[in-house]
Amino acid sequence: MRYKVTFLTGVAIGYVVGTAAGRERYEAMKKSARRVAQNPVVRNAAETAGQNGRAFAGKAVTAVGNKVGDVLPSSVARRVPGLRERGQGYEDEWGTSNT
Repeated sequence: MRYKVTFLTGVAIGYVVGTAAGRERYEAMKKSARRVAQNPVVRNAAETAGQNGRAFAGKAVTAVGNKVGDVLPSSVARRVPGLRERGQGYEDEWGTSNT
């Protein structure tokens, strides 16, 4: 799915850059893209995907930290919040937590 979205995005950008249709067609595409982005279903799906991604990343940081945290030099462990707190909940710079 990710590759399809990436491909379609590339096609859309290529079309906009290479088209001879001009500004009128560009404005129509921009309006359509904005309408899709503002659709509640799309927004909910994007929010859910973001929450799931953050949850998965938090679990991955904890799992990796538990397995390799003692082996890493302290200079590396200090830079990774999950290795510093060792599975405790923490707030990242975006205001989300891994708990």
